[in-house]
Amino acid sequence: MANLVEKLIDQPLTPWLSGSGPEGEIVLSSRIRLARNLRCLPFPGRASAAQLGEITAELKEVPYDLQAEDGHEYAFVELDQLLPLARYVLVEKHIISPNHVAEPENRALIVRDDVSVSIMINEEDHLRLQCLEAGLNLNDALEKANAVDDIIEAKHDVAFMENMGYLTSCPTNIGTGLRASVMVHLPALSLTKQMGRIVAIATQLGLTVRGLYGEGTEAAGNIFQISNQVTLGRNEQDIISNLTSVVKQVVDKERMARRLLINDSPDALFDRVWRAYGVLRYAHSISAQESLALLSEVRLGVDLGVIDETPPDIFTKLLITTRPNFLQHLAGDVGMSQSESDKMRAKLVRATLQKT
Repeated sequence: MANLVEKLIDQPLTPWLSGSGPEGEIVLSSRIRLARNLRCLPFPGRASAAQLGEITAELKEVPYDLQAEDGHEYAFVELDQLLPLARYVLVEKHIISPNHVAEPENRALIVRDDVSVSIMINEEDHLRLQCLEAGLNLNDALEKANAVDDIIEAKHDVAFMENMGYLTSCPTNIGTGLRASVMVHLPALSLTKQMGRIVAIATQLGLTVRGLYGEGTEAAGNIFQISNQVTLGRNEQDIISNLTSVVKQVVDKERMARRLLINDSPDALFDRVWRAYGVLRYAHSISAQESLALLSEVRLGVDLGVIDETPPDIFTKLLITTRPNFLQHLAGDVGMSQSESDKMRAKLVRATLQKT
C-alpha cells in the first residue's frame, strides 16, 4: 500500500490526463463524483472527532471489497499519516480537494492504482467518490462510479430517503448526490474574449464554470471545469446528457475561435505561440502562473500545427510537474524559497522541451 501511494505522488502524468479520450485536444478529462453519507451518524461538519474516527474505521475494509471485484490494487491512506507536502501534491493531482487536507485528522483517502477511482473520507460528506476518464467520457465514468457505489452500499447503510434521494451536507447535492464535471482547455475562447458569454450561457442552463482546482479557484492556463449545479429532481442520465450537450457546444465554439485566430490573424498567432515557446525554452526563472499561461499558448500552437517541435502531452505532463508542491517534492522537500522554486521550474521546463 505504501508503495502505491508513493507511486501516485511521484508519477508526473496520470492516465486520465493522457489526452487519448474523445475530444482530447480540448477536453482534458471527465469526472463523476458521488456524495454519500452513512446513516445514523452526523455529517462531517457536525461530527465529533470520535465520530469521524468511527466513520473512518467503518470504511477501512472498502479497498478489499473493491479489489475483490475489479482486480485493481487499492490503497487506504490516513491523511494525517502523510507529510503535509505529500497531501498538497495529491491536491495538485486532483486526487483530493483543498478542503480535504485543511484538517487531516480523521480524514482518509481510498485510491485505485490507476487513479481513475478515488474516495475522500470525511470531506464535506462521509464519502466523496470520484471516477475520472480521459477526454469527454462521462458515461464510462458514471458506469464505473455506479459500480463502485453498488459495492459500498452492499455492505454499508447510507443515508437515503425515497422522496428526496441521497442526503448530503450541501442541499444542492441532495437527490442523486452526483456532480458531473468536465475539464476543458479553452485558450482561443479566452484570447477572443468570449469566455464571459460562455460562463453566462452555462449558468442559464444550470451549469457552473470554475477554475483549475474547482470551486473558488482561477482558470489558470485557460483551463476550466464545467459542472452541474443541482441534483435534486434530476436523474443521473439527464444530468450527464445536459452537460455533455453543452460541453460539445463549447468544444465547437473553441474550434471556431481557433479557426478565426489562424485565418484572420495568423501572423499575430504565430508570433504569440512562438514567443511563448521561446520563453519556456530559454527562461532561467519562471513563476507557476506564468509557466502555465505560456504552456497553454504552446499547446494551442501544437494543436493548430504551428509548432511541430513538441508533442501535445508536454502540456499535461508539465501541468503537474511545474506546480509548486510537486516541484518542492521533486527537490526533496528542502524548503525552497520562491526564487529557488522559479529557477528550478524553468530548468525543468527547459530540460523537458529539449528532450522533444
